[in-house]
Amino acid sequence: MSDLERAELISKVNTTLDDIRPHLAVDSGNIEIVDITDDLTVKIKWLGNCVNCSMSAMTMRAGVEQTIKSKHPQIIGVVAVNGVTV
Repeated sequence: MSDLERAELISKVNTTLDDIRPHLAVDSGNIEIVDITDDLTVKIKWLGNCVNCSMSAMTMRAGVEQTIKSKHPQIIGVVAVNGVTV
């Protein structure tokens, strides 16, 4: 993937995350994209209260990953670079 393709995909996925952000903000949390790898895995960083939230793993699978994959089927997965690990 070229740098331009990566930047365009990051922008599109970031727009998709705007659908999720209001739900995270209710609990003083947020999310940001760190990178999208060449194998099309989105790396995210939890922000605010999401960093230490015990529900972040469930939010990742049921909310973040599902939303991203539904709008961008080429994405194979989403992983957090920080936060609570299961």
